[in-house]
Amino acid sequence: MIRRQLGLALAATVLGAALAPAFAQAQEFPARPIRLVIPFPPGGGTDFVSRTVGTKLGETTGWTIVLENRPGAGGNIAIESVSKAAPDGYTIVMGQSDNMMLGPFLYANVGYDSVKSFEAIVRVSAAPLVVVSAAGSKITDPVSLAAAGKSARGITWGTAGNGTVGHLFGEQIKAAMGINLVQVPYKGASPAMTDVIGGAVDVAILSVGSVLPHIRSGKAQPVAVTSAARSPVVADAKTFAEAGYKDVDVMIWLGLFAPAGTPAAIVARINEAVNRVLAMPDIQQKIVGQGVSVGGGTAADFAAFVKADYARWGDVAKRSGVKVE
Repeated sequence: MIRRQLGLALAATVLGAALAPAFAQAQEFPARPIRLVIPFPPGGGTDFVSRTVGTKLGETTGWTIVLENRPGAGGNIAIESVSKAAPDGYTIVMGQSDNMMLGPFLYANVGYDSVKSFEAIVRVSAAPLVVVSAAGSKITDPVSLAAAGKSARGITWGTAGNGTVGHLFGEQIKAAMGINLVQVPYKGASPAMTDVIGGAVDVAILSVGSVLPHIRSGKAQPVAVTSAARSPVVADAKTFAEAGYKDVDVMIWLGLFAPAGTPAAIVARINEAVNRVLAMPDIQQKIVGQGVSVGGGTAADFAAFVKADYARWGDVAKRSGVKVE
């Protein structure tokens, strides 16, 4: 009995000694600025949510949060750079459905695995995609979109980049509607919207947060939403299901990730701080006001969600046959 008690005591001491550095590291974290990498240019929906949450995170915790836009390759440049960063919690990224779920399936030389290369921290938000056209355009709903796409000229379709959810969804609608659709990829939502408003492309498919300011200003009009139900902030926009294209339910989600190997205690510390921010009424008002639902929850729940969604989008990507150079 005495030996057993001594053994348990020794085991507890060893375990405590092993956990002590991680606990101490988490208690001291952060001792310097945290870099939050945003994979798209300023002005889009991802940038808006990232800056809204990141700025408030700094204000409420006293942490120094450095917001860094690093666009390119549908967000994959930023995602890969963070996957190779030191796993210490000082470099995190606002990943989203586009890059985290599709990049490894569509790009030949992506240097990361969306599940294995990262520690999921927390899901931040989710929103449908919206197809938009310029104010005054004859493309106003899914029916007129199909009609324009079946004309001899066809239509041009701006996206936030090759390999994004907008790109893949466009390929799905192209096949479902039997239309002539030419994708025009941009380095983010903001330049795509500029060209839609200016008439350089016929329509764009982007997150609701990216298009809403332009719809409200009267410079653009919603054509359709990709969610199963209509969006409350663009209530006039029909769903594709209403036009007869069933089983269309595509959402863009945003979430924070750290490099694989980041200590669980640090992941938990960031998760807790972000959850507090997401629960604040002023933050919820800002995000929901953009047609975006607010996330939150544990790191474990987000990790399980990412794993399941990765498998789902992998199937979609493989069936589409889309590859990005």
